[in-house]
Amino acid sequence: MAGLGEYRRKRDPGRTPEPVPADDALPRGDDNTGNDNTFVIQEHHASRLHWDVRLERGGVLVSWAVPKGLPTEPGDIRLAVHTEDHPMEYATFEGEIPQGEYGGGKMLIWDRGTYETVKWSDREVAVVFSGGRVRGKYTFFHGGKSPRDWMVRRSDPPQRPDWAPLPDKIAPMLATPGSLPPADQDDQWAYEFKWDGVRALARVDGGRLRLFARSGNDITGTYPELRPLGEELGSTQVWLDGEIVAFADGKPSFAALQRRMHVTEARLTRRLAADLPVTYVVFDVAHLDGRSCLPLPYTERRALLVSLNLRGPHWQTSPSYPGEGPAVLATARDQALEGIIAKRLGSRYHQGKRTPDWIKITDLRAVEVVIGGWRPGEGRRSDVFGSLMLGIPSADGLRYVGQVGTGFTDEMLRTLTAKLLRLERKTPPFATPVPRERARGARWVRPTLVGEVVFRDWTADGRMRAPSWRGLRPDKRPEDVEGWHGDGR
Repeated sequence: MAGLGEYRRKRDPGRTPEPVPADDALPRGDDNTGNDNTFVIQEHHASRLHWDVRLERGGVLVSWAVPKGLPTEPGDIRLAVHTEDHPMEYATFEGEIPQGEYGGGKMLIWDRGTYETVKWSDREVAVVFSGGRVRGKYTFFHGGKSPRDWMVRRSDPPQRPDWAPLPDKIAPMLATPGSLPPADQDDQWAYEFKWDGVRALARVDGGRLRLFARSGNDITGTYPELRPLGEELGSTQVWLDGEIVAFADGKPSFAALQRRMHVTEARLTRRLAADLPVTYVVFDVAHLDGRSCLPLPYTERRALLVSLNLRGPHWQTSPSYPGEGPAVLATARDQALEGIIAKRLGSRYHQGKRTPDWIKITDLRAVEVVIGGWRPGEGRRSDVFGSLMLGIPSADGLRYVGQVGTGFTDEMLRTLTAKLLRLERKTPPFATPVPRERARGARWVRPTLVGEVVFRDWTADGRMRAPSWRGLRPDKRPEDVEGWHGDGR
């Protein structure tokens, strides 16, 4: 019979709610038959989230801590740390282990049931689980020098024949600029507010969150306050789509978000997360627990998203309003929001494509641009730039689309001027002519910085009318900027 000496040494029964049997207590199985067939898997929110897999054997629960949870696909191998044996009473334990105690944190029963032993030796344990969530054959095997160094692999195929592995990458679906659908088609659409933030896709596997910008760049480290979302989702495997938003005075502020977007140094990101936290506003789900959601209509994806109940200190589900286009647009205008997105109820998720199934409706147009030069400022802006010379990529090169001189804070002016001075070049980078009166006195730069502006409309000669600066886009490269279509879109 295995012993509980190590278990008892690590726990003080006066300080933890965990069961701590007396030294002379006789361990026994739940069914009192000696079949050694009970298992429990507990989701343990300790200093690091993990899953404790416990198998009844010789009157105790032989235990492994699995950081990412049991593997879901055949051949997938994951770390499984062999820990001390636990008393059988632990099979029903749920509760909060006090901080400072061994294993401090919340303990929840994630699954339980019975198992069949295929093989049990000092170096290999093969079992077949029959639980509510876990079914099939798994093999634990010793894989290192220390007695704690074990691994676990799934030996059976998934129970569901349609199981699909979690993709490594997902490309976001994009919206087409437009206006409200006709009134007689309003009930075929759902409407969501357009948040003034940056697009982000979230991949969660084994309780670990990774965030990706629209470009595909990993931005997880920039927003540390969003990592607990992975722990909240636990063993759920999912790709989420949404927007990272910074709120100021209760409203989205792209200017505030600017202070967060370019920061990657860990100490600084932690400080900014405390001083200027962001919110991840989730509006779609692309993959969920072995099932691709891409072919599903919007209504089904929306129901799956709502079922995840995403509401936390730094994340929330974006509200959706079917058949209420004019009212939602009026509310967005009243609240000075950027606009709304209309989404066709029956539409699938078109990965990486811009389609009319999502319509972006705003009073202002937004466009990403490449900075090609600047004109010196005057008066109080004599030591910084006065306006930026902007372009959009085209088949012939960078097409000049105008200049912008409004929308800048003093901090933006100073920071951006310093960047521009380091990028100076002698000739304009534009493939199309810059009007002579604009080019006079301008200073040219290497076209490496991407920004975003809003404007009223395009002029007949392809210039932006009444543009205003929104901010740099450090998550974008010039080659990521959508090219010129010839009609100003």
